[in-house]
Amino acid sequence: MSQYSLCTEDNLETVYLTSIEPFWQNIVQHGSFTGIANVDIAYAVAQHSLPVGSIVIASGRIESLIKYKELIYDLYQNGYSVFIHDHRGQGLSGRMLDNPHVGYVSSFNDYVDDFKKFIDEIVTAKSQHKPYLLCHSMGGAIGALTVLRYPELFQKVAFSAPMFGIRPALPNWLANLLLGLHSIISSSDSHFFGQKNYTSLPFVSNELTHSEVRYKIFRQEYLNTPQVQLGGVSGHWLRSAVEAMNEIELNVERFPISALVIQAGADHVVDNNRQGRVIARIPNATLQVIAGAKHELLAELDKYRVPCLTAILDFFKD
Repeated sequence: MSQYSLCTEDNLETVYLTSIEPFWQNIVQHGSFTGIANVDIAYAVAQHSLPVGSIVIASGRIESLIKYKELIYDLYQNGYSVFIHDHRGQGLSGRMLDNPHVGYVSSFNDYVDDFKKFIDEIVTAKSQHKPYLLCHSMGGAIGALTVLRYPELFQKVAFSAPMFGIRPALPNWLANLLLGLHSIISSSDSHFFGQKNYTSLPFVSNELTHSEVRYKIFRQEYLNTPQVQLGGVSGHWLRSAVEAMNEIELNVERFPISALVIQAGADHVVDNNRQGRVIARIPNATLQVIAGAKHELLAELDKYRVPCLTAILDFFKD
């Protein structure tokens, strides 16, 4: 149980239709702005009439703001105005390649520049408070880079399973060898070895969550809106991600604001060992491990999700 108002799995499918979808249609504002290099960036805002604060969400790879409907609803029910945008190359934002299923970014700096523009042009105009930052997975890398570059933007940051390292965690020499080999035999904007177009895996095969109902809702949203579907990463995205994660680890000792990091104990997507190494060097960071949880802490079984969100809301409130 939690002292906060949070959706539960037992009636989530009904609540999704009777409360969350109407909230999404009637309360949430949708828009777009022009990101770096004229890429269209989609966003959504749930502006509370009597906000206790503002939360900006930095989502993970392949994700879209439509995947966050339940979370945004929960945060709003607890008094927060909520802001989210889709990173370039995914979700409802513009794609840069002919094949929209290839995960690509020229540089993680582009993600950061788009994020800063989102704060400056949208969040600041619609928020009564200096915002908190809530990051998941790849959004954790983007959020960390943004905080390091613009330390004045956010009050605090909460990380859910942040991408400070990727699994499988290969030795640097092997990772560089594979990236070099891929660049020789394939174009940098083609899928990296073993990657492919979007595939909707059955629940039993997924590495993201133990929650069948939340996984089913996620896949149905992506079926209903094929535009948001995204497949595996390109060699160029992977090289850019390695550079970003190295930059974070090299600079994390000067991280300027308080951080809460929630680690998924059974994560098979990000590298928890490197994550722990990075967290240990953040000056004012608290680590909470949720044993047994898979990567999608914000869309997990209630027994994992409720402690995660309770810790995050407590952290923002204190």
